[in-house]
Amino acid sequence: MNAPVFATLGCRLNAYETAAMRELAAAAGLSDAVIVNTCAVTAEAVRKAKQEIRRLSRDNPGAAIIVTGCAAQTEPETFAAMPEVARVLGNHEKMQASTWAGIAAPDLIGQTERVQVDDIMSVRETAGHLIDGFGRHRAYVQVQNGCDHRCTFCIIPYGRGNSRSVPAGVVVEQINRLVDRGFNEVVLTGVDLTSWGADLPGEPRLGDLVRRILRLTQVPRLRISSIDSIEADPALIEAIATEARLMPHLHLSLQAGDDLILKRMKRRHLRDDAIRFCQDMRAARPGMVFGADIIAGFPTETEAMFQRSLDLVQDCGLTFLHVFPFSPRKGTPAARMPQVRGTEIRARAARLRAAGEAALRRHLAAEVGQLRRVLTEGPRLGRTEGFAEVAFGSDQPEGAILEVRIAGQDGALLLA
Repeated sequence: MNAPVFATLGCRLNAYETAAMRELAAAAGLSDAVIVNTCAVTAEAVRKAKQEIRRLSRDNPGAAIIVTGCAAQTEPETFAAMPEVARVLGNHEKMQASTWAGIAAPDLIGQTERVQVDDIMSVRETAGHLIDGFGRHRAYVQVQNGCDHRCTFCIIPYGRGNSRSVPAGVVVEQINRLVDRGFNEVVLTGVDLTSWGADLPGEPRLGDLVRRILRLTQVPRLRISSIDSIEADPALIEAIATEARLMPHLHLSLQAGDDLILKRMKRRHLRDDAIRFCQDMRAARPGMVFGADIIAGFPTETEAMFQRSLDLVQDCGLTFLHVFPFSPRKGTPAARMPQVRGTEIRARAARLRAAGEAALRRHLAAEVGQLRRVLTEGPRLGRTEGFAEVAFGSDQPEGAILEVRIAGQDGALLLA
């Protein structure tokens, strides 16, 4: 019998959940299976999932193909119709030990349904699938799942459900275990991280969780994965400004730089809000580094509107860009709006990526000659506190925090 094969598509949260599924499948004794954890953020992501399923089926003859993740949750019928697929699991079901026990021993458990996808909106409990360390040297801790917002382009709430938070005490306990195991950096992750706490008693905010972690653990480096800047609470902003152990790097969900497009997206901020947030954070903590998600070619976007998104790279001082060519998702309001031509969407996405690459080169050039504390991720690779990747000229101890002087850069990496 062969151990299960896992394939992960999409976000870091999916990768975290794949690690949790690996433990659940092993505990159930599952073998001769391929588990594909899909993404639904764009139509292209769904297409790639189907392509990957076919490839894995060819490469693993005789193995049962199990499809789960956001695309399986939102389009179960799409994957159930594929002849390669043995089972389809929803995002809630994939995190249940009973699901994997039923797949591993269906005759004993009596769980034989080929499609197990329930209404994700009915899920109310907090995430219970905490694992002690995902990543070899940087640990990821899921503290939140789901989203209560309904941006007009986004299918993710229908794949993840409404927002649920992991209680602060559970998070602190897990981080203490990770520190005891030698992890020097912990990343807080979730679908809509700044909504953490709204469903908990007393409605604490993300800043309260961050301050509690820093007060009650000895984690050397704490990092926040991605936030909605308009929802950053005062305690979080103060922590970023004053806590040296909280890394000076934020990835922002900006999506666009034109106010009318932002309103049509049903975002909660305007262009000036984003610019002011970046300016204020840099004033409070010089050296802050920002990344951002930006969509190119949202419906009704004109060239002038796109230019304001392009200008946001400079106006906000963005360094790391995630560029998404707009892709209509069936069932979302944006799919019913007047669409931009595909050729124009691709051209605008290319211009945004070029602006992002130029911004990264400027950032790396400014780092040359600086002393930086780097977490080593491999014998010759690491990350600065600002998340820039560093290449070493000789082998270094893995998982350590080293103070190094940046000797150069090659346009993509710092050299030390």
